[in-house]
Amino acid sequence: MVKDNKPRKIRLSANPTAEALANLRIGDIVYLDGTVYTAREGVYKRVLEDGIAMPMDLPADSAANFHCSPAATQHDDGSFDLGAVTATASFRFSKWIGPWLAASGAKLIIGKGGMSFKDYREHFVPHGAIYLTTVGYGTGALLGRGVKQVSNLHWKKELGLAQAMWVLDVENFGPFIVESDLDGNSLFERENARISASLDKVYEGTRPAVLKRFGETDDRSDEMI
Repeated sequence: MVKDNKPRKIRLSANPTAEALANLRIGDIVYLDGTVYTAREGVYKRVLEDGIAMPMDLPADSAANFHCSPAATQHDDGSFDLGAVTATASFRFSKWIGPWLAASGAKLIIGKGGMSFKDYREHFVPHGAIYLTTVGYGTGALLGRGVKQVSNLHWKKELGLAQAMWVLDVENFGPFIVESDLDGNSLFERENARISASLDKVYEGTRPAVLKRFGETDDRSDEMI
């Protein structure tokens, strides 16, 4: 029997069950339904370092934390205009992610670029959480189509629009890629290992550079990262 390695397309609740999370495989394509909230360093510092009570009932209201600064405005009458919702790089929040998962009960962390293998093993796995990734610039408008409405905005005055806690009601919100699973496996780690194993072949037969410009080499051990 030939194993089907094609990514699956999955509709997932923003308050997923343990069974739904366990069913996910790295590389699956996920679309979310329910309520998603944004929280990044401003929210993390306010809750975890300043001891301010959360303005939402988490994870009952939502178990999906989106690392995002929406391209949105709030009018004087309280209504919102929201266009793009572009993901930001999650690795910048590594120092807070363990305490945040414990405090919020989040089961889904959404962002771009993934987090470290250490973060997955030490924080995500013990809390039964997974990471969903997307690319950053270029997909914000596409993701914005999945936002039905802004249902609330917390700490606008204290943190500003970019860092505030946006509460978004979403439907068919995506696409996102399952980057980590409940065992701490990482799509990026797996693919990077495959690419790295083949890089030596790129240098086979390469002749020394004539001009020796900065960073130019025929020896992989001299690569600049």
